[in-house]
Amino acid sequence: MNDYLLSALLGVVEGLTEFLPVSSTAHLRIAQALLQIDLHDGFWKMYAVVIQLGAILALPVYFWGKIQRLVATFPRGEQGDRTVLTHPLSLTLAAFVVTAIPAFLLKKVIGQNLENLTVMALALLIGGIVMWVVDALCRSPHISRMEEMGLPHALWIGAVQVLSAVFPGTSRSMSTIAAGQIAGLSRAAALEFSFFLSMPTMAVATGYDLLRTLHPSKHDAEANLAPLHIGGHEWVVLAIGFVVSFIVALGVTAWFMGWVRRRGFAPFAIYRIALGVALLAFLLWAK
Repeated sequence: MNDYLLSALLGVVEGLTEFLPVSSTAHLRIAQALLQIDLHDGFWKMYAVVIQLGAILALPVYFWGKIQRLVATFPRGEQGDRTVLTHPLSLTLAAFVVTAIPAFLLKKVIGQNLENLTVMALALLIGGIVMWVVDALCRSPHISRMEEMGLPHALWIGAVQVLSAVFPGTSRSMSTIAAGQIAGLSRAAALEFSFFLSMPTMAVATGYDLLRTLHPSKHDAEANLAPLHIGGHEWVVLAIGFVVSFIVALGVTAWFMGWVRRRGFAPFAIYRIALGVALLAFLLWAK
């Protein structure tokens, strides 16, 4: 397949799945496997980081107005009932710290699981079941807006998000949405906080991966992490994937916010279960 078309296709996959609760990591790995892309190739490792950065950029663009309001009303909040510890920006930071520390300490385990399709299949399947059950049972939320959350809610959601880092296929959005619903948040509030938490989490994670790619340690170099040569062709491939991922992710974010306000997460749970079962069946057949 032509590299430009391949880049556009992978950009669509990343943009479609990054913020839906279906795991972009699993979908990207499955797509790479089907397209016979060498996951150990330095350039394609870097490419995966770059298109994720494109998807990340969609969130601050979409939420720019709200981000400005939150910054302008820090720390008292729009209603004057918040503090430095309970303002939404502080809660986002607190949840991020709770996620980041364990994820950093477990980075070796995370690296091993990233290339394990069996782990991803099980995470898709189990995560889909959990999401379906939670969405069915948590029908009486007492927190309708992200601004009404407290510090315990943020710490709980941040702790649960660690699962998505350790077990690729779990999905950041799935773990944070389900955790939020269990804590009493409405679907819309849980999703919005999930998006806000994704910004620092994904920015730091992809920034770290990009730094390792551009300035590899001895261990990284031995693992062929960094691309050895990037010419004009490769830069165009990266640019196509970045732009496509950004545009698709921006559209998906707007669509998903509207969908959740009207419907639940059951269709995504069913899709996860079906994909997990299909992937497990394929892996068993391929042995």
